[in-house]
Amino acid sequence: MPADLPPLTDDERARYEWQIWSAGVGEEGQRKLKAASVLVSRIGGVGGTAAYYLAAAGVGRLVLAHAGTIRPSDLNRQLLMTTDRLGTSRVESAVERIQQLNPQVEVVPIAENVSDANAARLVGQADIIIDAAPRFSERLAMNREAVRQRKPMIDAAMYEFDLQLTTIVPGRSPCLACLYPEEPPHWRREFPVFGAVSGVVGALAAVEAIKLLTGVGDVLAGTLLCFDLRTMEPRRIPVARDPQCAVCGNV
Repeated sequence: MPADLPPLTDDERARYEWQIWSAGVGEEGQRKLKAASVLVSRIGGVGGTAAYYLAAAGVGRLVLAHAGTIRPSDLNRQLLMTTDRLGTSRVESAVERIQQLNPQVEVVPIAENVSDANAARLVGQADIIIDAAPRFSERLAMNREAVRQRKPMIDAAMYEFDLQLTTIVPGRSPCLACLYPEEPPHWRREFPVFGAVSGVVGALAAVEAIKLLTGVGDVLAGTLLCFDLRTMEPRRIPVARDPQCAVCGNV
């Protein structure tokens, strides 16, 4: 077992006992999770669910980026937000909720949305990134920095009853700019959403992060997972790198 991984306490062994039993995980896998840091942008219905499950799994450090305050319309899906905190900071509410669940996880709240100006700084604070931003400009900014810093990024999105998920591994898989060289003209900041649907893709994003960090299983590198929850029909679509991609073409 690598000596540089942090040891587990008896309390941590008790907390994570059932997932340590998973084939290929064991105590070493749990120590890898404890040593890891994940940036989640943002922490609404998708990102908040992912962050909550990563905290439950024992990821040692979560960097949560989301500006603004809690609104009534957030509460049908954003499980890290509560009614009594309406009008207060989203990230502060998220810290409180996660620490109630697992006080052993370090949570770094950043009351900012990702932009070209701060993407390098935010991506630099984590080992991997979960991209759940509603604005495509934020997604593309994170993608550029993830590729530049050679850090995997899980891109998770949903609309109404549809979801899609892919994992970007720089140098191995296409990046987001291979799929979307420019911001899609149909992309909307506000759209129909049930919390159960955003929760499904958020949970899947957390699973991808856990697999990346522990080395267990296969991630969706080079594959776009699309799921129509109205019909419960999944599709796995192979996607290829664009050798002319302005972001990852030379990686």
